[in-house]
Amino acid sequence: MQPLTRTVSRTSRRLLAPWGLAGAVVAATVALRVRDPHAGGWGTCPFLALTGLPCPVCGGLRAVNDLTHGDVVGALSSNLVVVAMLPVAAVWWVRWVRRCADAPEGTGPAAVLPAPSPRVTWVTFVLVLAFGVVRWLPAAAWLAP
Repeated sequence: MQPLTRTVSRTSRRLLAPWGLAGAVVAATVALRVRDPHAGGWGTCPFLALTGLPCPVCGGLRAVNDLTHGDVVGALSSNLVVVAMLPVAAVWWVRWVRRCADAPEGTGPAAVLPAPSPRVTWVTFVLVLAFGVVRWLPAAAWLAP
């Protein structure tokens, strides 16, 4: 039987990657809370600068800033897709933590990100691309950042 401290340390090492990502996301969110992207200063989207058209994630920083202030409607108007993808990202992260924590010893790298199926990848790609194109239409001006 292995000592408990040795088992805990192995589990902790397996959880370093997902918790490290969580820490980076929290730090970025705090930075967006402190330095308001509505006031500028975070740079310009390269796609927007080159084409004059918003990309599918334009307004994402403003959406996260709005969420840190509890303004869900403002976040949705900044970028609908980014707000919709946040719960999906949270579920994905929880699945990753569980995968790392439950991985038996000697089964390979548990810290590898869980990959979505090809179907989910393609559907997500098409939806995000369609959102980006629809934003350019005059009738969907309310979707523009």
